[in-house]
Amino acid sequence: MVDIAARWAADGRLYAVLAAAGFSLKAVFVKLAYAAHPVEPLTLLALRMAFALPLFLWLIWKSRTPGTQPLSRGDVTRVWVLALLGYYLSSLFDFHGLTYITAGLERLILYLYPTMVLLFDACRTRRAPSARAWQAMLICYVGLGIAVSHDLQQAGAGTDVLTGAAWVFASALTYALYYLGTGDLVKRIGSMRLAGLAGSASCVLVLGHFLLFGHPLSLPQLPMPVFTWSLLMAVLSTALPIYWLSLAIQRLGAAQAAAVGTLGPVLTVFAAWALLGETLSALQLAGLALVMLGVTRLKPKQDAAAATAVRTELKASQS
Repeated sequence: MVDIAARWAADGRLYAVLAAAGFSLKAVFVKLAYAAHPVEPLTLLALRMAFALPLFLWLIWKSRTPGTQPLSRGDVTRVWVLALLGYYLSSLFDFHGLTYITAGLERLILYLYPTMVLLFDACRTRRAPSARAWQAMLICYVGLGIAVSHDLQQAGAGTDVLTGAAWVFASALTYALYYLGTGDLVKRIGSMRLAGLAGSASCVLVLGHFLLFGHPLSLPQLPMPVFTWSLLMAVLSTALPIYWLSLAIQRLGAAQAAAVGTLGPVLTVFAAWALLGETLSALQLAGLALVMLGVTRLKPKQDAAAATAVRTELKASQS
């Protein structure tokens, strides 16, 4: 077993699995915090980002290399825009959605973001997606429809499922814009440095939002489990998975690391079943399988320049 773990660590598979597991647990931690106390989404997100800020700063420090170049004014602007889209708006929409829907359904909806990236990129380049891509997107959305129908059956006549699904869909949409915007920037400044900078900037945005429009004075009244789940979310589902994913890309390449990431929705569904008591029906599993099948058919070609940049920065940061 130790030899297998060592081989998987050497070729990157262990880090890819750890990253997928960490990201998949985020929705479970959110639901556990909501179960511990009826905390507002903005308050919970602010706690997560407050705990994550030192870890994002650590990522910036870890990504330093002897030849690190200072950011241009344009790069700084892009980092703040990415922070607004990715870790701020996308996270805020997601936390709102999780007050209405299950963790398993949330992960399935978020997992649609590659189809959105493809459509946005097609609009940007004015080149229509291939027939294979259209087929893959159709499979994804049929699978999502099956999964949503399962939750609608469980909810009865209420509209909570549709409301929550809309919030999480908006989260996937803003994350797709974030993902699309990282392409050129990550080649220039590196994935770990970008994650640290965008994460730190998003912490400032979230905490500023919370101080201006939230209820900071209510924090002392929150029970300890809310702080515990927020801390675990910041460490295990935010900073460490970003670092593990960078190590996986270094060893496996971007495309193969993304393929291992297809474990995410499966891990979320089963973690939600084991830890939250969420149902696990044949209809839900069928929807899950279709969404995963569709996304794997959209697997992008590895960007050689981006992969080389990641390998360079990680080799330098570990020396």
